[in-house]
Amino acid sequence: MSSLEHQLSTSVLVVGTGGAGLRAAIEVAEAGVAVIAVGRRAAGDAHTVLATGGISAALATADPADTWEQHAADTLQEARLLADPRTVLAMARNAAQGINDLLRFGMRFDRQEDGRIAQRYSGAHSHPRTAYAGERTGLEMQRVLRARASRLAVPVLSSLYVTRLLVDDGTVFGAYGFDLDDGSRYLVHADAVILATGGHTRIWRHSSSRRDENTGDSLRLAAEAGARLRDAELVQFHPLGLVEPDGSPGALVGEAARGEGGVLLNNLGERFMARYDPERMELSDRDTVALACYTEIRQGRGSQSGGVWLDLSHLPADTVLSRLPRVHETLLDLRKLDVTRDPFEVAPTAHFSMGGVRVRPEDGGTDVAGLFAIGEAASGLHGANRLGGNALTELLVSGRIAGRAAVEYSSRLSGQRRSRGATRAAEADVNRLLTADGDHNVRGLQRSVRRLMTEHAGVVRDGPGLAAGLAGLDEVEARAADAGVHVDIGGFRDLAHAFDLKSTVLAARATLECALERRETRGSHHRSDYPDPDPELRVNLVWSPKAGVRREPVPPIPTDIAALMHDVSADGKLLE
Repeated sequence: MSSLEHQLSTSVLVVGTGGAGLRAAIEVAEAGVAVIAVGRRAAGDAHTVLATGGISAALATADPADTWEQHAADTLQEARLLADPRTVLAMARNAAQGINDLLRFGMRFDRQEDGRIAQRYSGAHSHPRTAYAGERTGLEMQRVLRARASRLAVPVLSSLYVTRLLVDDGTVFGAYGFDLDDGSRYLVHADAVILATGGHTRIWRHSSSRRDENTGDSLRLAAEAGARLRDAELVQFHPLGLVEPDGSPGALVGEAARGEGGVLLNNLGERFMARYDPERMELSDRDTVALACYTEIRQGRGSQSGGVWLDLSHLPADTVLSRLPRVHETLLDLRKLDVTRDPFEVAPTAHFSMGGVRVRPEDGGTDVAGLFAIGEAASGLHGANRLGGNALTELLVSGRIAGRAAVEYSSRLSGQRRSRGATRAAEADVNRLLTADGDHNVRGLQRSVRRLMTEHAGVVRDGPGLAAGLAGLDEVEARAADAGVHVDIGGFRDLAHAFDLKSTVLAARATLECALERRETRGSHHRSDYPDPDPELRVNLVWSPKAGVRREPVPPIPTDIAALMHDVSADGKLLE
């Protein structure tokens, strides 16, 4: 059964059309090299548009004492010593260039009265170094990246679902996939492939990602191609994700809601933060607030929907409308609820994958020749806790670096590799699922994994729970072998869900096995049976389907950067 209808060829293929993917494609196109960018959803609606906080870079506009070296030190400190110092230094050193690139593309940043770019505090930064565009930084950034890519005539194919990267003898040579609307097949030959399809936060029940985002595509595509993953267990949970409605679980309430005086209540009406941080209460750090909400829910003091309540009704209505307009608008839109009068339910929400594909710090390259990974798909920058504002910085810097590296890699090749066997195997994958008529629903199985991960690998983990999670995952995988896929007038979304299920299962297995190995509490990783950090576990955990978990030493921190490291309070600062 063959239905190959589109065969394309390019020097560099970028998989993913969010901020990281577009930035990489722009770098390739500006070098005068052929590039194609493909994504499963429209580039104007990529996950990047949801980012509100800002872009961190040591521009020294708000504080002339700031330096990129201090930015690197703050990042390493917040990472709890698990970030790769080489990756961190590259990010901090090149962050200002990332901002300058956006200015060149037409980005409209908020400005100080003297015209310089405004910067504010974000998370545990020692200086105000986060540049922003109102509350819509990600939306504005995605707009200018799309516009620049369009001016460079970069072909951007939306609704193309990549099912497999094509590899021959340890070298990537393209990708295979299908159109989500009509099912037509695509074979794209490329010298180099840049993977920019995000993280794996959608494998939890409450997630700040939407339904078809961050299901672990990057992890599966890379692992099946022969690359290794790193630190899959290190996931940041945001304390304020909306529980309802069902159509948008995990949509975030900005941290400013806590900063402006919002209070958290359990089902007894108690302001429960008094139990966890009586001095700072709701202004405690994000991990503590997430842990407190999780504990209240687990101990039966949450709502029937599995949340706690955030109450703003005691604040003056004018304060809410002027200082928290997005919170007010979001709840009116999603719940028809007026937050100036009524509390609403929130729960800890999987927000950011700090682990991902294991890459080289100098160019974003992987174990597979010609394959690069960038943005949230990659690992190395964030360690055990992401510093606020560094996510958008990461995609700008890693996109630029990997784009340039892919150009150089392509230029060294004398010919484009092909493998009929690899292509046929990719085609067979799709055919097999298209004809699957088993009894189990693929979306139902995905929900089973999300429930399992929430139960056994959420904010707090322990050894028996993680072991039970792995046993449950085995059962889900067995049922997945008897799943059915149904193509209808709505297109080929169910086929995509079937591949998403494969990604979800692989990402969940990597996460559970790494979490079981990390027998300590460090940063965002809480083990109730190991409540303290273990100096012996100041290592990265590298995972592959065949080899399982292996420990890898973290490279040393340069002495001049180490001298700048110190604890910095995140109290009252924006944390997205």
